[in-house]
Amino acid sequence: MFTLLGNLLIMATIWGERSLHTPMYLFLCTLSVSEILYTFAIIPRMLADLLSTHRSIALTACASQMFFSFMFGFTHSFLLTVMGYDRYVAICHPLRYNVLMSPRGCACLVAWSWAGGSVMGLVVTIAIFHLTFCGPNEVHHFACHVPPLLKLACGNNVPDVTRGVGLVCIMALLGCCLLILLSYAFIVATILKIPSAEGRHKAFSTCASHLTVVVVHYGFASVIYLKPKGPQSLEGDTLMGITYTVLTPFLSPIIFSLRNKELKNAIKKTFLSKLYPEKI
Repeated sequence: MFTLLGNLLIMATIWGERSLHTPMYLFLCTLSVSEILYTFAIIPRMLADLLSTHRSIALTACASQMFFSFMFGFTHSFLLTVMGYDRYVAICHPLRYNVLMSPRGCACLVAWSWAGGSVMGLVVTIAIFHLTFCGPNEVHHFACHVPPLLKLACGNNVPDVTRGVGLVCIMALLGCCLLILLSYAFIVATILKIPSAEGRHKAFSTCASHLTVVVVHYGFASVIYLKPKGPQSLEGDTLMGITYTVLTPFLSPIIFSLRNKELKNAIKKTFLSKLYPEKI
């Protein structure tokens, strides 16, 4: 509920405050949408299973959950990369910002992020559910995640599918991460050239919330996808998967609302003016 309300608060604030109708906040609003959809893809089913004694899921429902969780998860990664590019253009090429980040260009970047997430979700889901599953069909996880499903698969092509899916996910995540690091390398180099300390602080403060969310998102993702897979790692994977699924969408709106001064002031202005009109 806190994840849902936090992201809805950000979306309502951006929608209602005209000063926030800029590319940076358009991407943030879209990021909140992907956070909400990612949460809805997993959490309601997980809560229902925790409260039920009959915990079963149909094969099609399992495939759908995997597709949507990967789709929204990778869309989130692509949007974070786009937001890094937006900060790069704003700080390194401010005079060309309105041209490079035009409404049409921003819409294309958002559309490509969603399309890329959909392709990733489709590739991973098709690869996994083309395998043959051998009983007992007990998924040792709170959701239809790749590693526990691969444990249930049988056939000579399972190792190839495991390596292929792992390679695709790692390449996509590392590609996004490297592009963000490259953007911030140019940003830091530009900020260091600003003569005044106040100017450097102001320029970096516009990136602080995005950079914090990137560290949280890729920190958890790297632990899940890059850590060595041992025979006893399944329980650790389950615990880390729960942490990543529940905590990351919960932390993102908190980080953006607390670390972004402009958004924080807009939230106060938009909602306090309705609650306490005589004080505004």
